Amino acid sequence: MSSQAAGWYDDPEDPSQQRYWDGQAWTDQRRAQQGPPPFDGQFGQPQPADFPRYGEAAQHGQVYGGEPQQQPQQPAEPRYGQRLPQQPQQQPQYGQYAGPQQQPQYGQYAGPQQPQQPQYGQYGGPQQQPQYGQQHGQPQYPQYPQQQGYGYPGQRRHATPDGQMLSGWWRRVAARIIDGILASIIGLPLTGYFIYQYSKILGQYFDDTFKAAEAGHPVTSAALPPEIYKWLIPATLISLVVSFVYEYLFLTKKGATPGKMALGIAVRLRDTPGNPPGSAVLKRYGFYIGLSLLAAIPVVGTAISFLALLNDLWPLWDDKKQALHDKVAKTNVVRTGSTM
Repeated sequence: MSSQAAGWYDDPEDPSQQRYWDGQAWTDQRRAQQGPPPFDGQFGQPQPADFPRYGEAAQHGQVYGGEPQQQPQQPAEPRYGQRLPQQPQQQPQYGQYAGPQQQPQYGQYAGPQQPQQPQYGQYGGPQQQPQYGQQHGQPQYPQYPQQQGYGYPGQRRHATPDGQMLSGWWRRVAARIIDGILASIIGLPLTGYFIYQYSKILGQYFDDTFKAAEAGHPVTSAALPPEIYKWLIPATLISLVVSFVYEYLFLTKKGATPGKMALGIAVRLRDTPGNPPGSAVLKRYGFYIGLSLLAAIPVVGTAISFLALLNDLWPLWDDKKQALHDKVAKTNVVRTGSTM
């Protein structure tokens, strides 16, 4: 060691620190070790060329003074947004546990993933279920299977071919009652006189019937006096005309009468949205008026009245929620989204 140049060397007494050699002897100046711990036989020996400098990390498994070992090259990490190369996946053998599957890191696109089914006898590990919430910034909502609708293929139940919801039976009945009251009030200036005369004759008829019964001569015939019809028929015809004009104008201009507007429903063609044309309104209401007039005929009136009742009840069991007059005119009564 006496020929060694002055400088800092590994302390022979404490390999974890360095001690200063003045060229002749060791001094009391010590400092912390500036490099990796020495290996055997290094004390007082010059550092080899491959010895790491101050601040450099030694490679794992490196032997100083020997040949540097070749380190296996690690595959480069893909950058953000870069697609990972597809690696062939090795299938576990029968009875082996496949273990958890490695997922790509955030920002990496791993390509389309095909769900891999474990083979017979293999345990595929716990299956992760998608959670309700957000995934990669996109909201995820539970998916519900669409049901096949009645009447129109590919649509939900009780809807038009383009998906507009059909009206229920009670809304139609309530709208018809409201419209009937409004039409009667509108036509009252035209039908008032006839209704007054009809009521007076009808009242006189019931008064004479009660007096005859008190005198011991009850009336056995239920037929009304013939003169009552000369006021009843004009009042009925005028009411039907007013009701038709009321229905025609509102349906062709607005798609709904005031009663239907109040209940949030409207009339449209089955295959075409929008207000129904005049021809459809004529067929629709003409069928309805025809049943009302035929029901007044004495002989066939009972059967026609039953058909009129059947027409009003038909939407209860029809898959398209149509009455018979809707089927004749190819119309549907639909919901408009507004309510009372």
